Amino acid sequence: MALFPAFAEVTEVPDGGSSRKELDWLSNPSFCVGSIASLSQQAEAAAAFVSEESPLIRSPLKPESSDESDPSKKVKQTSRKKKKEKKKKRKHHKKTKRKHGLSSSSGSEPDTDSEKDRPLRSGRGSKKESEKPSFGDSAAADAGHRLVWLEDAQALMGEAFRIDKKPDPANWEYKSLYRGDIARYKRKGDSCLGINPKKQCISWEGASMEKRRSQKQVERYFARKSVGLLNTNGVAVVCKPEPPLAGPASFIPVKDSEEGPSPVTAWLNPLGIYDQSTTQWLQGQGPPEQEAKQPHSQTDGEHAALKAKVEEFNRRIRENPRDTQLWMAFVAFQDEVIKSPGLYAIEEGEQEKRRWSLKLILEKKLAILERAIESNQGCVELKLARLQLCAEFWEPPALLKEWQKLVFLHPNNTALWQKYLLFCQSQFSTFSVSKIHSLYGKCLSTLSAVNDGSILSHPVLPGTEEAVFALFLQQCHFLRQAGHSEKAVSLFQAMVDFTFFKPDSVRGLPTKAQVEFFEPFWDSGEPRAGEKGARGWRAWMHQQERGGWVVVTPDEDDDEPEEDDQELRDKTLPRWQIWLAAECARDQRHWRPWRPDKTKKQTEDDCEDPERQVLFDDIGQSLIRLSSQDLQFQLVEAFLQFLGVPAGFVPPDSCLYLAMDESSIFDPGLSDEKPLTLSSPSFSGVSFVGRMDRLGCPLWTRGHNREGEEFVRNVFHLVTPLFSGRERSRLCVTWLRYEIAKVVWCLHTKNKKRLKSQGKNCKKLAKNLLKEPGNRSAFHLWQEYAHLEWLLGNTEDARKVFDTALSMAGSKEPRDPELWELGLLYAELEVELLPAGRGPTMARAVHVLTWLAESGPCGPYSGQVSAVHILKARKAYEHALRDFLGEHGGSDPAPTDSSHHLVTLIKCFMLFQYLTIGIDAVVRVYEQVFVKLSSSALAEGSGQENGASSQSLAGVLEAVVLMHTSLLRFHMKISTYPLSPLREALSEALKLYPGNQALWRAFVQVQSKSHSASRIRRFFDTITRSAKPLEPWLFAVEAEKMRKRLIESVQRVDGQEVHTTIPETGLTHRIRALFEHAVQTEHGSQCPLLWRMYLNFLVSLGNKERSKGVFYKALQSCPWAKVLYMDAVEYFPDELQEVLDLLTEKELRVRLPPEELELLLED
Repeated sequence: MALFPAFAEVTEVPDGGSSRKELDWLSNPSFCVGSIASLSQQAEAAAAFVSEESPLIRSPLKPESSDESDPSKKVKQTSRKKKKEKKKKRKHHKKTKRKHGLSSSSGSEPDTDSEKDRPLRSGRGSKKESEKPSFGDSAAADAGHRLVWLEDAQALMGEAFRIDKKPDPANWEYKSLYRGDIARYKRKGDSCLGINPKKQCISWEGASMEKRRSQKQVERYFARKSVGLLNTNGVAVVCKPEPPLAGPASFIPVKDSEEGPSPVTAWLNPLGIYDQSTTQWLQGQGPPEQEAKQPHSQTDGEHAALKAKVEEFNRRIRENPRDTQLWMAFVAFQDEVIKSPGLYAIEEGEQEKRRWSLKLILEKKLAILERAIESNQGCVELKLARLQLCAEFWEPPALLKEWQKLVFLHPNNTALWQKYLLFCQSQFSTFSVSKIHSLYGKCLSTLSAVNDGSILSHPVLPGTEEAVFALFLQQCHFLRQAGHSEKAVSLFQAMVDFTFFKPDSVRGLPTKAQVEFFEPFWDSGEPRAGEKGARGWRAWMHQQERGGWVVVTPDEDDDEPEEDDQELRDKTLPRWQIWLAAECARDQRHWRPWRPDKTKKQTEDDCEDPERQVLFDDIGQSLIRLSSQDLQFQLVEAFLQFLGVPAGFVPPDSCLYLAMDESSIFDPGLSDEKPLTLSSPSFSGVSFVGRMDRLGCPLWTRGHNREGEEFVRNVFHLVTPLFSGRERSRLCVTWLRYEIAKVVWCLHTKNKKRLKSQGKNCKKLAKNLLKEPGNRSAFHLWQEYAHLEWLLGNTEDARKVFDTALSMAGSKEPRDPELWELGLLYAELEVELLPAGRGPTMARAVHVLTWLAESGPCGPYSGQVSAVHILKARKAYEHALRDFLGEHGGSDPAPTDSSHHLVTLIKCFMLFQYLTIGIDAVVRVYEQVFVKLSSSALAEGSGQENGASSQSLAGVLEAVVLMHTSLLRFHMKISTYPLSPLREALSEALKLYPGNQALWRAFVQVQSKSHSASRIRRFFDTITRSAKPLEPWLFAVEAEKMRKRLIESVQRVDGQEVHTTIPETGLTHRIRALFEHAVQTEHGSQCPLLWRMYLNFLVSLGNKERSKGVFYKALQSCPWAKVLYMDAVEYFPDELQEVLDLLTEKELRVRLPPEELELLLED
């Protein structure tokens, strides 16, 4: 066909040889008229086919141009290539932005640009096929050699394919195909068809379903979500009354919780299965306003009650903004407000989740306190509460500045100083011993100036002198726990001279001026308290005015060489054990301050350890003035208790738990063997100087070395002449009890050689004390001397001593409390002599108790006491008890002598009733006394004027409870008796006195025999929620540990492997939870004993990493306690160098540096 229709007939000329060649260019042999319709039909069919199958077909590549000679075509083709490359880049950009879920579909979607160019491509393809006839005319041949366009394929639609010549660099850059190019599938099971399951298996690379399921942990009851569910308030279940049925029903009808009208069928609810609310939701409607606003009746009541409380607080605060207690109650009420759902909730959904924001609560409390401080500028309690809340928000430097500002504004507030010292003492990042020691000196000097009246801007508050003395004791125990025992002992030495041996010429001066006069005496080198030849500051001052001391040549016998114990006895031990043993040995031997001995011509340069020397600058600021006679005697008792003498002194509550660092409070001693007479000398968990034993070692009074014992004797010789009367007698009794405690230790260890020498020395001391004129009628000394003879086994000699002391009373009426105590001890020793509780010993005890009730002289024991004398004695006891209880029931406060007499009277009457009637009579007497004294104590304790009287009555009731429990335990030991009376008595007493350690020891011992733990756990839970002392937490932990040891003793065979025959029932987790709750309390967070127990328990479980975490957590709260570092060396031997570095950094006392240890090991 001609290319142009006008020349169509030219090609039909038959004889046109040359002319045809000339007009050859006007014809197109590859184009025919009939092909036009066929091509259009093919294009329509291909378009329909592509519209159906296009998601599975990739867009074709641009074919290469066959005509390279035409430059215009070249330009067009290059421009088209550039356009297509840009389009491909855009497509590639879009694909990378999409996720793998869309990547598979992006390649399968038809490209709109390629569809626009399809007619053009089909035209060019037909030209190419006509211009290259060498490839053949058939479509099959073309499909076998080159690519076939889908539009051009007619019969071979199934054989159509495309060749993608563009390389994919990801195939060699990565190890596998792109995950979006891999078909997804789910594998049903882990097997494969065609294999023998017995001999063959397939390990799939992907994670199996079992592993995925195992990764999901089951939520326990203590998880956060479960605790939130437990905190939700339960919905009350209300049963609607229904009329009784007429006859028996054949089935139980199941009714909906909310009965309503049956749903109506409609076009939205054709089956009638949707309720009204669902139908309204489908229609896009909400519930009616009346239904939406109807709250639950119970929730509405809670909201109303809470709203009423908030309004009441706001009204009372608005009316009385000066009431600080009301402000504090409102702050504490915020915890209840934020936990209650509804009116004041954070969000609507928070009522169910219970995940309240702690920060929001603290911010709300802080805002209330700031408003309270605006109304009460001078209230220290509100400012302290604000600082405690700010500790959760502020950094330590900012918090320290606020503390300093507060102390500067209120320098006369002792409670504020005490909390400030605790805050600085427990900051591990800024802690150092020298810094805290100087801070104590600044505190005591400032308070002394306030007490003297030197600071005129701030008056002296009531109780300042007692609080200053408590802070002084707190500083001494701080130095002892930090390892600086020499400084603590020097503080006590200086206070003894500064208080009792002050010259008359300086008494009227202020404290600061008196300290300046005291400095020359301290630096003079004269003997101090506890040293041989000490005469005191006053005698030194008088002698200096006369011309100095007369030099006395010391005796040659007293100049004995110091015992040089070999520190490193076994060098084959591990390095940490050698260091630990040597450090403890030096602590025990070098607790006295070193001073040059002038008789040996020593100087300060001769001291091997300069830290043992104490300068005046170390103690000068901490000297205080004690004007009260009672506080001066307490100073002496505290000094003796600090040296290890059981003087019966307990540190004040403000510093008691800070000083507790040993576990002797759980040790019953010999009280189980002899519950009436022997009780271990308790140090209230406070160790004494020179002792840093490992946790669990019994703190028995074993005494010091030779020089230490001489130091204690010198202190007694110095301070005993300073007092007279009852106080002097108490000091002599304390000295004798100290020696008797060593005898008890020898009896416990069965050291017969030392027992003989110690008993001889003790009897010598007792006789020397009784020979003094003021002590010949001291019944306490006679009582201790007789008890000593009884302990040594000399029963007849002890009875002679008792009879001699009783005969000294004469025929006068026995009203002396000391005589009652002597007779009571005599009777108790006789009762404990025979375990059966029968025989002449009982008769002798009844004879003594009968004589105490009568007014006649005490005759010798002649046998059984007649029934008439027993009846008279019982009437006398009842009459005396009625008189005393009537006196104490009055409004007048009871004096100390009267309270002491009442205690001894009740004890003697209870023991008399036990010997003559039985244990039931003792229970009746105890119930009568308990009801009377407890009601009187509560009535008098409600008034502030009778505070001393209520304290005396509380002491009486506490002593009576101890006597009652001792009698019950003794009776249960020798006979059969139910446990419930003793348990009930201890429970009632501990609710009144939760800080009594003796009662807690007896309670834990009694409950350890019971197999049911629920009762004691409920009791401990009740006490710990309401009581402030730390003893309930400590003994709760001890009770659980005793139960755990009991179970392990049953499970272990010969102390080896544990056999799980009895379930542990979560004891380990419960003990850990108790520790965690205890260390979060106010007293527990800074108690070294509690942290030592926690660390020891975790180490016993074998969890080393968690134990290390608890150790560093303990250092954050108690960085001054050296015993924690010593325990860490024992539990983590690999961390020895790190622990020593910490000790050196915080300036704690290290008596054996690692360099010296290396030298000793080399020698």
